[in-house]
Amino acid sequence: MALRLGGALKELRIHLCQTSKQSEGVREFIKNNYVNIKKENPNFPILIRECSGIQPRVWARYERGAEKSTPLTNLSANDVQSAIKQLVK
Repeated sequence: MALRLGGALKELRIHLCQTSKQSEGVREFIKNNYVNIKKENPNFPILIRECSGIQPRVWARYERGAEKSTPLTNLSANDVQSAIKQLVK
């Protein structure tokens, strides 16, 4: 997966549960894509936050502290990728 991060986007945070069914697609996305994304964007902060029982969500922080978030509940790994791409635009 090629994903260029930067520009107005300053930080990406992914919140997920380590065990819940709702976070399964997020866990799969991280397992399959995180290393490649970090290789392409070595200095960009991508934060993975695990908490038991939490609903999965991705947060994007932009210039001047503006933030947007998108729920990732019950999404497949491909749908998680699409949700992140929408926030990167």
